Amino acid sequence: MLLGRQAESVALDQLLQSARSGNGGAIVVHGEPGIGKSALLDHAMAGATGFHVLRTVGSEAEMEVPFAALHQLCAPRLVGLEQLPAPQRDALGVAFALTAGPAPDRLVVGLAVLNLLSQLAGERPVLCVVDDAQWLDRESAQAVAFAARRLATERVAAVFGARSIPSELDGLADLRVEGLDQPAALTLLRSALPDRMDEAVLERIVAETHGNPLALLELPRGLTPAQLAGGFALPVSVPIPSRIEASFRRRIVKLPPASRRLLLIAAAEPTGDPALLWRAAERLGIDDSAAAALEAEGLLELRPRVVFRHPLIRSAVYQAAPPEERRKAHDALADATDAEIDPDRHAWHRSQATVRPDEAVARELELSAGRAQSRGGLAAAAAFMERSAELTVDPKLRAGRALIAAEAKRQAGALEAALALATLAERGPLDDVQRAELDVVRGRISFASERGNEAPRLLLKAAQQLELHDVRRARETYLDAITAAVFAGRLAHEARARDVATSALAGRRPPGPPPRRRSRRG
Repeated sequence: MLLGRQAESVALDQLLQSARSGNGGAIVVHGEPGIGKSALLDHAMAGATGFHVLRTVGSEAEMEVPFAALHQLCAPRLVGLEQLPAPQRDALGVAFALTAGPAPDRLVVGLAVLNLLSQLAGERPVLCVVDDAQWLDRESAQAVAFAARRLATERVAAVFGARSIPSELDGLADLRVEGLDQPAALTLLRSALPDRMDEAVLERIVAETHGNPLALLELPRGLTPAQLAGGFALPVSVPIPSRIEASFRRRIVKLPPASRRLLLIAAAEPTGDPALLWRAAERLGIDDSAAAALEAEGLLELRPRVVFRHPLIRSAVYQAAPPEERRKAHDALADATDAEIDPDRHAWHRSQATVRPDEAVARELELSAGRAQSRGGLAAAAAFMERSAELTVDPKLRAGRALIAAEAKRQAGALEAALALATLAERGPLDDVQRAELDVVRGRISFASERGNEAPRLLLKAAQQLELHDVRRARETYLDAITAAVFAGRLAHEARARDVATSALAGRRPPGPPPRRRSRRG
């Protein structure tokens, strides 16, 4: 039983027992950084005797890579892929870039994951552990959440760890983790100190850290004997994560330069592939001796996978590194990544190593955006395209790419970023069709935001302009404008529904039957 975590441990044990008996379920363990979520997830895995255990960890660096976390979760069991119904098998195959095909339907991907887990549970119970769920890519989060809501009759338990509950996991059972109570916190703190200390000082540390276990273990590392003896004071206005990161930074600056560079490479590449790490390290002249200090400090494990002791170490390392050092790390990783096998990761690292606009890199990113789009990775496509626009040399090409990136960001739900990219596109030379498409993007952003009364006017203007170039596209935009005007009601001063409908009826009609419509709202 974990120190001070009896109730939480019992809740997880009960979930496992229910899964054993065929009544599966899911729970989201959430709380601030360092509060002990990962320790509780480890407790669940340790208690999963006789289970298949599948695990994935969300990565901030891979939030824009579609299905990255889902692939990590399912990869050990892809042998069961052939037993799935053909639509589900094909959907997962495209999602994981195993086969080519149209972007997979999210519902079909979710069903495929559920059936894959159900097949596996036919052999013995299954435990799915998803840590750092707040950093899951959107596509993976939707797929695992879909499956997690449908485990009631399966021998499957799913446990998520997150700082706060992601919107995709709303509605699942949750377990909030608070700081340790004072007796447990004092016991943990004493275990981290080499000598006996003044009880008043210990109580002050417990009070200021609010019983956060990681803070209790890390903060004493940066304190002098005099401070521990009675002169310790923490700035109470500094939030816990910042204090913990500051503690990690104090440890990092004491490392040998080669060890710091190796740590930065690991922070810049979250795949956990030790072969890739060492290939990149060799390009920076880092040898095996650099690893000794990292392992001695307990910051990083290098075997069998590259794993940070805590996600905040990765954050502290990357944020503390000078921009030039980060670029060197990404450059080494780009050089060490096979562009034929993993072109998207190669392109991303190359882009992060680039300071000035570079058309070759921008073109690589544009191709990566297309591949992500084909897999249904809207957020990834938007991220690749945004960086592509930033690195484009030619002003006209940059404006066009910014326009595409703006629409991709809008589709991914990042409305503020989409608006900023639309503004960037507007500054460049655009032709008449692109100007109309810019109004479409702005109108759809307005429709999905609190500024919805602007949408009808923008969409009507765009439709009238597009009518001169693409009748079918114009008709689609007229319909969007009517929908926006209906929702805006009286607020649509310059383009009410009747006015838009009148303009649409007066316009040219495309040949053939009208296309099937999908809602543009959001």
